[in-house]
Amino acid sequence: MKTMTPKQFALVIEKLASKKRLSHMDAVLDYCKEKEIEPEQITHLINRTLKDKIKMNAQELNFLPKTATLPV
Repeated sequence: MKTMTPKQFALVIEKLASKKRLSHMDAVLDYCKEKEIEPEQITHLINRTLKDKIKMNAQELNFLPKTATLPV
């Protein structure tokens, strides 16, 4: 795996999620499968923004309890 910054990784995952219509978590797992790496090897690449998007996806799917959000 080439050297990648967390910001670059987030952009790759964002594009993958959009292109394949996946949740961000599924996009991360798909990326790992595609590159034949274990998910534990990329934990240092997951920045706060990507982590928040994964958390929101998990809450929408009822994998995590929902937290209060402000109406936008």
